[in-house]
This record gives sequence, structure tokens and C-alpha cells, in this order.
Amino acid sequence: MHLFRTMAISGSALTAERLRLDIIANNLANANTTRTAAGGPFRRQVTVFAPRGDETQFLYPGMGTPAGAFRGRGVRVAAVSEDPSPFKRVYDPGHPDADASGYVSLPNVNVVTEMVDMLAAQRAYEANVSAIVAARTMAERALDIGRA
Repeated sequence: MHLFRTMAISGSALTAERLRLDIIANNLANANTTRTAAGGPFRRQVTVFAPRGDETQFLYPGMGTPAGAFRGRGVRVAAVSEDPSPFKRVYDPGHPDADASGYVSLPNVNVVTEMVDMLAAQRAYEANVSAIVAARTMAERALDIGRA
């Protein structure tokens, strides 16, 4: 039944968006971290999404041509990469991580950008939950037709 495939596709999006929210929370938590184990300030992380299972293909009944083919099985997180944008430099000669000129390199995390990304991830999560609820309702209605 294609409704279960719909639920699996939306389920993959829920997993990906949850990881995206975890990464955003980590970025916000480290917005002021000037010293990491690797040395230097924290570097913002971003999630990279990619289609999951795009190589498979199936046709819906009545759509016998390849043009009617549906490709894909959802989404996956392809990578968690570091944002290459430059660090912010602030003059603070009393800071323990200040260089010889008195400047401190701060993480490249912009709190406003992270909040916007968080809202987008939340909305995407909610939309996929709605798709799962709609698919479940359709399956229940199909069962009701079978009982009549």
C-alpha cells in the first residue's frame, strides 16, 4: 500500500529534521566558545540533506509510462559540515584567548540565523507530522470502506 510508503518518506524527514535541530542547538550552545579541542573557536555546523534511495523507481497503477514514475524514498542527512565563513574578531586584551594584538576570535555562529533555521526546521517537522496524520486518516477511511 502506497500510504505506508508515504509514512516512511515523512518518517525519514522527521529523523533528518530532528538531527538538524540537534545541530542548531549545538551551534547555539557554543555561540561563545573560543577554545575547542582542535584549537581555536567553535565553527558553526550545518546539515546537508540528500534524497534517500533515489535509484529505485516504481509506477503507480494507471501510469504505465516512465514519465509517470515516482523516484525517491525520502531524505537523509548526507553530511554535517562546518561553515567556512570567517570568525568574528573582537578587541578584548583581557581575554585569555586574545592574540598578541588583543583580538579574540569568536565563533562564526549568528544567533539570529540559528533561530531562523530552527523555525524552518520546526515547520518542516510539523508539516511531515501532518502528512503522516493525513496518510493514517486515509488508511483508516479505506478500512471503513472495506467494512461496509
